[in-house]
Amino acid sequence: MSRIRFLREDGSLLGESEAEPGDNLLDIARLADVPLHWRCGQGTCGTCKVRVSGMAAPQRPGRKERNVLLRAGAIDAAQAASEEWNESASWRLACHLAVEEGRDWIVSCPGY
Repeated sequence: MSRIRFLREDGSLLGESEAEPGDNLLDIARLADVPLHWRCGQGTCGTCKVRVSGMAAPQRPGRKERNVLLRAGAIDAAQAASEEWNESASWRLACHLAVEEGRDWIVSCPGY
């Protein structure tokens, strides 16, 4: 079981939940009534962007996620095309992230 803490931009707590390995981060936020922005839930709109810390190893985003983040203005073209991914300095889409076993995550939510 992992603990997921959702924080506002100022660092205050928006919500907290427990999750099983493999649970989708966007689903966790929705079930915990965290007001995370989202529209499609399928990784095409780019509104569920978050910053995550606490991952054991960076989950490298696929081409689709990188293209959506590029269109949303969350990353630049060089980062979208790069094979390397700097997890600590980048946005991710909550709908693309699966919780890792035994890892507590801190999720920073923009706009709150």
